[in-house]
Amino acid sequence: MEKTIILGVDPGINTTGYAVLGKKGSQLQLLEGGVIRGKSKETLPLRIYEIYRNLKEIIETWSPQAMALEEVYSHYERPKTAILMGHVRGVICLSAAEKAIPVYSYSATTVKKTITGSGRASKQQMQRAIQLEFRLERLPEPPDLADALAIAICHGYHCRGLGPFPGEKF
Repeated sequence: MEKTIILGVDPGINTTGYAVLGKKGSQLQLLEGGVIRGKSKETLPLRIYEIYRNLKEIIETWSPQAMALEEVYSHYERPKTAILMGHVRGVICLSAAEKAIPVYSYSATTVKKTITGSGRASKQQMQRAIQLEFRLERLPEPPDLADALAIAICHGYHCRGLGPFPGEKF
Protein backbone atom coordinates (compact mmCIF):
# COMPACT_ATOMS: atom_id res chain seq x y z
CA MET A 1 0.00 0.00 0.00
CA GLU A 2 1.41 3.36 -1.07
CA LYS A 3 1.74 6.27 1.34
CA THR A 4 -0.29 9.40 0.57
CA ILE A 5 1.30 12.73 1.49
CA ILE A 6 -1.06 15.47 2.72
CA LEU A 7 -0.04 19.11 3.17
CA GLY A 8 -2.22 21.04 5.61
CA VAL A 9 -1.92 24.83 5.55
CA ASP A 10 -3.27 27.43 7.98
CA PRO A 11 -3.08 30.70 6.01
CA GLY A 12 -1.98 33.85 7.78
CA ILE A 13 -0.54 37.13 6.60
CA ASN A 14 2.10 37.24 9.34
CA THR A 15 2.37 33.54 10.22
CA THR A 16 1.31 30.65 8.00
CA GLY A 17 1.32 27.21 9.59
CA TYR A 18 1.99 24.06 7.61
CA ALA A 19 1.94 20.34 8.37
CA VAL A 20 3.03 17.41 6.23
CA LEU A 21 1.40 14.08 7.05
CA GLY A 22 1.86 10.64 5.59
CA LYS A 23 -1.17 8.38 5.38
CA LYS A 24 -0.87 4.64 4.91
CA GLY A 25 -4.15 2.82 5.32
CA SER A 26 -5.84 4.48 8.27
CA GLN A 27 -2.56 5.45 9.97
CA LEU A 28 -1.40 9.06 9.96
CA GLN A 29 2.25 9.96 10.51
CA LEU A 30 3.62 13.43 11.21
CA LEU A 31 6.46 14.03 8.76
CA GLU A 32 7.12 17.75 9.21
CA GLY A 33 5.44 20.83 10.57
CA GLY A 34 6.29 24.43 11.10
CA VAL A 35 5.47 28.03 10.36
CA ILE A 36 6.37 30.52 7.69
CA ARG A 37 6.82 33.91 9.29
CA GLY A 38 6.54 37.14 7.36
CA LYS A 39 8.40 40.19 8.48
CA SER A 40 5.72 42.61 9.67
CA LYS A 41 7.71 45.58 8.37
CA GLU A 42 7.75 44.17 4.86
CA THR A 43 5.21 45.19 2.26
CA LEU A 44 2.22 42.97 1.57
CA PRO A 45 3.64 41.76 -1.77
CA LEU A 46 6.91 40.74 -0.11
CA ARG A 47 5.13 38.89 2.71
CA ILE A 48 2.95 37.05 0.21
CA TYR A 49 5.99 36.20 -1.91
CA GLU A 50 7.75 34.77 1.17
CA ILE A 51 4.77 32.46 1.83
CA TYR A 52 4.72 31.39 -1.81
CA ARG A 53 8.48 30.78 -1.97
CA ASN A 54 8.51 28.70 1.22
CA LEU A 55 5.46 26.63 0.22
CA LYS A 56 7.04 25.88 -3.16
CA GLU A 57 10.08 24.55 -1.32
CA ILE A 58 7.92 22.39 0.98
CA ILE A 59 6.01 21.05 -2.02
CA GLU A 60 9.25 20.29 -3.88
CA THR A 61 10.59 18.43 -0.84
CA TRP A 62 7.50 16.35 -0.03
CA SER A 63 5.50 16.07 -3.32
CA PRO A 64 2.09 15.96 -1.60
CA GLN A 65 -0.89 14.40 -3.36
CA ALA A 66 -3.35 16.78 -1.65
CA MET A 67 -3.41 20.14 0.07
CA ALA A 68 -5.99 20.92 2.75
CA LEU A 69 -6.97 24.46 3.78
CA GLU A 70 -9.43 25.86 6.27
CA GLU A 71 -12.20 27.91 4.68
CA VAL A 72 -11.91 31.64 5.23
CA TYR A 73 -14.23 32.93 7.90
CA SER A 74 -14.45 36.66 8.39
CA HIS A 75 -16.61 38.89 10.50
CA TYR A 76 -18.43 41.51 8.50
CA GLU A 77 -16.94 44.14 10.83
CA ARG A 78 -13.48 43.33 9.43
CA PRO A 79 -13.72 43.06 5.64
CA LYS A 80 -10.04 44.05 5.23
CA THR A 81 -9.01 40.84 7.01
CA ALA A 82 -10.94 38.75 4.49
CA ILE A 83 -9.35 40.61 1.59
CA LEU A 84 -5.84 40.09 3.00
CA MET A 85 -6.57 36.40 3.60
CA GLY A 86 -7.77 36.13 0.01
CA HIS A 87 -4.33 37.28 -1.14
CA VAL A 88 -2.63 34.68 1.05
CA ARG A 89 -4.98 31.87 -0.01
CA GLY A 90 -4.39 32.85 -3.63
CA VAL A 91 -0.64 32.24 -3.48
CA ILE A 92 -1.17 29.06 -1.48
CA CYS A 93 -3.52 27.74 -4.16
CA LEU A 94 -1.11 28.89 -6.87
CA SER A 95 1.74 26.94 -5.28
CA ALA A 96 -0.45 23.82 -5.36
CA ALA A 97 -1.77 24.43 -8.89
CA GLU A 98 1.75 24.69 -10.31
CA LYS A 99 2.29 21.04 -9.34
CA ALA A 100 -1.30 19.94 -10.11
CA ILE A 101 -1.99 19.25 -6.44
CA PRO A 102 -5.71 19.26 -5.67
CA VAL A 103 -6.73 21.68 -2.91
CA TYR A 104 -9.54 20.79 -0.49
CA SER A 105 -11.24 23.23 1.82
CA TYR A 106 -12.85 22.44 5.19
CA SER A 107 -14.87 24.64 7.52
CA ALA A 108 -13.51 25.28 11.01
CA THR A 109 -16.52 23.42 12.42
CA THR A 110 -15.79 20.36 10.28
CA VAL A 111 -12.13 20.37 11.34
CA LYS A 112 -13.02 20.68 15.05
CA LYS A 113 -15.72 18.01 14.87
CA THR A 114 -13.41 15.61 13.03
CA ILE A 115 -10.57 16.04 15.52
CA THR A 116 -12.49 16.24 18.83
CA GLY A 117 -16.06 15.17 18.11
CA SER A 118 -17.33 18.70 18.83
CA GLY A 119 -17.64 21.50 16.28
CA ARG A 120 -17.23 23.99 19.13
CA ALA A 121 -13.96 22.67 20.56
CA SER A 122 -11.54 25.18 22.06
CA LYS A 123 -7.98 25.73 20.79
CA GLN A 124 -6.65 23.85 23.83
CA GLN A 125 -8.97 20.86 23.19
CA MET A 126 -7.75 20.78 19.59
CA GLN A 127 -4.10 20.95 20.65
CA ARG A 128 -4.63 18.16 23.18
CA ALA A 129 -6.31 15.93 20.59
CA ILE A 130 -3.40 16.50 18.18
CA GLN A 131 -0.91 15.80 20.98
CA LEU A 132 -2.63 12.48 21.66
CA GLU A 133 -2.92 11.59 17.95
CA PHE A 134 0.83 11.84 17.41
CA ARG A 135 1.96 11.04 20.97
CA LEU A 136 3.76 14.38 21.26
CA GLU A 137 5.54 15.28 24.48
CA ARG A 138 4.07 18.80 24.42
CA LEU A 139 1.06 20.56 22.97
CA PRO A 140 1.77 21.66 19.40
CA GLU A 141 2.79 25.31 19.31
CA PRO A 142 2.38 27.92 17.95
CA PRO A 143 -1.37 27.91 17.24
CA ASP A 144 -0.74 28.28 13.49
CA LEU A 145 1.12 24.96 13.48
CA ALA A 146 -1.62 23.31 15.57
CA ASP A 147 -4.26 24.59 13.12
CA ALA A 148 -2.31 23.29 10.11
CA LEU A 149 -1.97 19.90 11.82
CA ALA A 150 -5.71 19.83 12.54
CA ILE A 151 -6.58 20.65 8.92
CA ALA A 152 -4.22 17.95 7.61
CA ILE A 153 -5.58 15.39 10.11
CA CYS A 154 -9.14 16.28 9.11
CA HIS A 155 -8.33 15.62 5.48
CA GLY A 156 -6.49 12.44 6.39
CA TYR A 157 -9.54 11.12 8.23
CA HIS A 158 -11.91 12.03 5.40
CA CYS A 159 -9.90 10.90 2.38
CA ARG A 160 -9.83 7.38 1.02
CA GLY A 161 -6.40 6.63 -0.42
CA LEU A 162 -5.54 8.95 -3.29
CA GLY A 163 -9.10 9.89 -4.17
CA PRO A 164 -11.80 10.80 -4.45
CA PHE A 165 -11.55 13.22 -1.55
CA PRO A 166 -14.54 14.81 0.14
CA GLY A 167 -14.71 18.48 1.00
CA GLU A 168 -14.87 21.43 -1.33
CA LYS A 169 -12.34 21.00 -4.09
CA PHE A 170 -11.00 24.10 -5.81
